[in-house]
Amino acid sequence: MKALILAAGRGERMRPLSDTCPKPLMTVRGKRLIEWHLEALARAGVREVVVNTAWLEEQFPAALGDGSRYGLRIDYSFEGRDHGGALETAGGIAKALPLLGDAFWVVSGDIFAPDFRYDPADAAAFAAGDALSELWFVQNPPFHPGGDFGIDAQGRVRRDVEPKLTYANLALFRASLFADVVPGTFLPLRPKFEEAIDRGALRGRVWSGTWANLGTPAQLAALQQP
Repeated sequence: MKALILAAGRGERMRPLSDTCPKPLMTVRGKRLIEWHLEALARAGVREVVVNTAWLEEQFPAALGDGSRYGLRIDYSFEGRDHGGALETAGGIAKALPLLGDAFWVVSGDIFAPDFRYDPADAAAFAAGDALSELWFVQNPPFHPGGDFGIDAQGRVRRDVEPKLTYANLALFRASLFADVVPGTFLPLRPKFEEAIDRGALRGRVWSGTWANLGTPAQLAALQQP
């Protein structure tokens, strides 16, 4: 199974650091944030990764190359070059679909989850099932106290279930969820989530390991200490 690392965002809250360096290329505990994901994906047997880019996108191939140093191959989906800027999450996934398979991992390049395992068994079970997506959730962080969605007793993601949890930006997706999105369309992810929820086709799990969303220079500084 392939994977997509989302790395196209501008990172406004991370300014001025993000004026010259995309958030996924910032260093956390001795390595670039995106490298934590590349190495974890390679350990799990993933051999092909797509990185979508827009802001300062020329820095990604220069920093990461073709992926061989990580034991995998990296392809790039250049939203800045092809569309003049980032397409938001669902739009970015839709553009990258020709480089991905029917089912694939997706992770945001600006989250820190060093213990997360891209388990091949989870990927195989998802590919064999009928869910459009499987999302991992975390307990609500201070910057998002209201959460996003709940998970019912059958493991389905619902809008009307409490407590609400926060989407961890770690997921398995099926390409068919984005089949109706014209490449080049600017589209956030939540409408596609709601579409899958209404069809009873969005499943959720809770991640209790280390997790942080890299948003501000203060958060970056705090992450440097194990």
